[in-house]
Formats: sequence, structure tokens, C-alpha cells
Amino acid sequence: MPNALRKASKVTKDRSQNRAADTAEGQLWPSPDYDAQVARLREAVGREVFIVELVPSGMELAVSMLGQPVVLLDVLPFPQPDPARGLAPHLLLFDDGRGVNLGRIARVSVERPFSPAQEQILYRDHDACDGLLFAERRLSKRYIAERSRVLLARLLGKAPPVTALPSGRTKNGRQGSGG
Repeated sequence: MPNALRKASKVTKDRSQNRAADTAEGQLWPSPDYDAQVARLREAVGREVFIVELVPSGMELAVSMLGQPVVLLDVLPFPQPDPARGLAPHLLLFDDGRGVNLGRIARVSVERPFSPAQEQILYRDHDACDGLLFAERRLSKRYIAERSRVLLARLLGKAPPVTALPSGRTKNGRQGSGG
């Protein structure tokens, strides 16, 4: 076994053994169901899968969702995982010649590229999906409607109640991003 793979294997074992300590410190990285999801990915080796890939650049985070299947060739340990850089402890090797770190993948599914059923999802990065991709945005229909009512009330000289001001909070209670 190459030295880099030995280190990656040790990192993966250390991460699993230290999960209780990480939980006590409030640092859940990767997510608590990460190992189960990696096991599902390993079971799917040799099958066609659909990926939703996160493509970070200097200023923004793009999402690539081709809708075309790729064959999952292997799930490999990644030698230098780093939560600060979004690099997970594993990477996926595809038949198109690419190896993509799981930290750069939002979702892997089988059978359906768009709106897969829960049982068709092999891997899902909850933070990326819930916090970035599908989180409520400030320019949602609800926000625009609330904001329009407030501005119309001001225009007509009626002071809106404080509760009528739209909040930047999402359904989960987290602060939503602007835009």
C-alpha cells in the first residue's frame, strides 16, 4: 500500500475513533451519517450515478448538474482532508477520468438526475444542499411579497407593524444569504 494511502486510511480510522470527542467539542465534520453514505457509495461501484458538483472559484460557488450519468469506478481515501478547504476524507473516481473529492459534491444519486427520491440518493452533503442550494433566498416570492407590503404601507403613510418587516431567517432559523 502506498504511503499516502496508509496515511489516508489512518486519518479515516482516527476520524471514526474520535467522533465522540468531536461531538463533545461541537465539531461535526464530516456529518454524522458520512460513514453510512460512503458505504452506500461503495456498494454502488460499477453503477451509473448522477452527481451534483460544487465548483468553487475565487468569489463564488457554482453548481454543475449535467443530467448525464457517469460510472462510479471507486471510492478512495483522500490523503489530506481539510474542512477549511472543503476537502472530505474520500474522493470518487468516475469513468470520464475525473476524481472528485466528496467535499466538492452536493449529491450523488442513481436512476434520476433531477429530484431523486430519498432511496435513490446515495450521498447528500446536508450543509451544501440545505444551506446553499435549496435555502430560502432573500428574493423569494415570500420576501418580495412582504417587502412590497411594507413599502406600499410606507408610501400610503401607514406605519407597518414591526412584525411585518421581513426577516432574513430561513426555515431552519439560520441567517439567510442576500441576493
